[in-house]
Amino acid sequence: MTTLLVRTDFTQPHAWKNLLTTVQTPNTDGFLADTVTLDDPAYRDLPPEQVLQRLAADQQDRLVALADTTTLTSDELPILVIDRFEQPPQHLRVTADQLWSIDNNLALGNMDYEEFIEAAHDDGVFRGF
Repeated sequence: MTTLLVRTDFTQPHAWKNLLTTVQTPNTDGFLADTVTLDDPAYRDLPPEQVLQRLAADQQDRLVALADTTTLTSDELPILVIDRFEQPPQHLRVTADQLWSIDNNLALGNMDYEEFIEAAHDDGVFRGF
């Protein structure tokens, strides 16, 4: 399972580079999210629903992670992660350094998406267990 990381904000190039570095760097235990990046201006400023509509119907990625304005204007880089397998699709913000946790645990079947939602802080951001 891979997570599709979609850039929708193109006003913060430094933050985007920082996000990519964070997501592509293994944590201290060596865990890393399996991501594929979609850096296409055609997705500029699109809300989550429109991003999902534009993705090919045969797109098999369970998780779509959006790097939107909220993500790229916060020091924690809280990515909006959407579980496409849930109906309706479920949304959760997760700090960039914890994307691996959702990606890896769902891929292995260790946890359900709902467990991450329940573990999110009061502000709706998952920062780890």
